[in-house]
Amino acid sequence: MVMSVRRTLISLLASVVVCGIAVPAQAQNASPKASKDAKAAPAKPAAAGGAEPTLIGQFGTWGAYTASPNGKKVCFALAKPSSSKTNPPNRPRDPAYAFVSTRPAEKVTNEVSVMIGYALKPGSESTLEVGGAAYAMYTQGDGLWIKNAAEEERMVEAMRKAAEATVKGMSAKGTETTDVFSLKGLSQALDRLAQDCKR
Repeated sequence: MVMSVRRTLISLLASVVVCGIAVPAQAQNASPKASKDAKAAPAKPAAAGGAEPTLIGQFGTWGAYTASPNGKKVCFALAKPSSSKTNPPNRPRDPAYAFVSTRPAEKVTNEVSVMIGYALKPGSESTLEVGGAAYAMYTQGDGLWIKNAAEEERMVEAMRKAAEATVKGMSAKGTETTDVFSLKGLSQALDRLAQDCKR
C-alpha cells in the first residue's frame, strides 16, 4: 500500500515540477532517482494517469493541489523546507518536500509524509518534531511516514498550530540531516483541501 501511495506522490510531484508550480526546476532531478526505488512511472505530467495537479491556492509556504490520477481524487498540501543542513556539512542531496495528503477513495485524510531527497539508512530512526513533541517516523527509500498511525491526527493538529516542524534523518551513507519546514499557511491549505476533497 505504501508503495502505491509513494508512487502516486512521486508522479504528482514530478507533474508539479514539470509544470513549474511552486517547486524549483532543479527538483526534477529528485523524481527519476526516487522513482527508480518505487518503480514509478517516468517523470512526466501524463505519468499520473493523465492527471496534472492543479494548484488551488498558495497559503504562506504551502501550496494546495488536487489531482485525479487514474480517476481517483488526491488532494495534497506541499512545501519545501525553509532551511536544511547536513552533518558533515554541504553533502549533496536532492530537494526535500513535505506532503499532507488526502485520498477520499482510500478513506485517508491528512496523511503526513516527507520526501527527504536521498536514500535513508535502512532501519534508521527519523523524527518529526513539532509543538514540543517528537514523532517517530518509519523510513522507506527516501520517504518518511509516521510509525504510530494513531498519533497522526494529533501531529497534524500540532502542525496546524505551530510555527515550524523539524525533520531529522540519516542517509544510507551516514549523513545526518535536519530540515525545518515553516508551517505558515498549512492550516489554511488543509481547510481549503477539506472543502475541495469532499466531492
